[in-house]
Amino acid sequence: MSIEKQRAQVVSMIWKAVAQSQVDLSSVPHEQQEQLVSEIADQVMMTVDALMDDIPDAPPIEYDLEDEQEVVLWEGRPFLSLVESYAITNERLKIVKGMFSRDIENFELIRIQDIDLSQGAHERVMGIGDVTIRGHDASAAEVVLRNVKSPEAIYEILRKAWLDARKRHGLQFREYM
Repeated sequence: MSIEKQRAQVVSMIWKAVAQSQVDLSSVPHEQQEQLVSEIADQVMMTVDALMDDIPDAPPIEYDLEDEQEVVLWEGRPFLSLVESYAITNERLKIVKGMFSRDIENFELIRIQDIDLSQGAHERVMGIGDVTIRGHDASAAEVVLRNVKSPEAIYEILRKAWLDARKRHGLQFREYM
């Protein structure tokens, strides 16, 4: 479900609670009522997301690296999600989906061709956005880190890791005109 749909549900529940409370708001202009409900909805969503950070994750899967040390540069999850998580290392992007069963997808950084960032107006206010990665990976030509916090920072971490991985593997950029 999209953030906008989730927010619309929260706004609807707040209006329902206001109506059930039987508090007389007739003296408050309608625009101010809408502004109040909107601010409450944003704060509720951000509080719920912060509470979700306190829920312990499943123990990490151990893996053995023979030659090099793989370093985790960033870990996170989509806003208000318990079933999806992301990790950017110096070698790959790892996407884990599922709560009871797990689906793990790896996207090697050297296979990336392009990285984009997008934020709607409401996402920008909430400090979240989508980072889209396109590449040569046959299993997934496009991967989206959806509704991540501080998307500009994640974009820059991923971009730097991508450039470093290409340099480490002897690949360079060529632009054709």
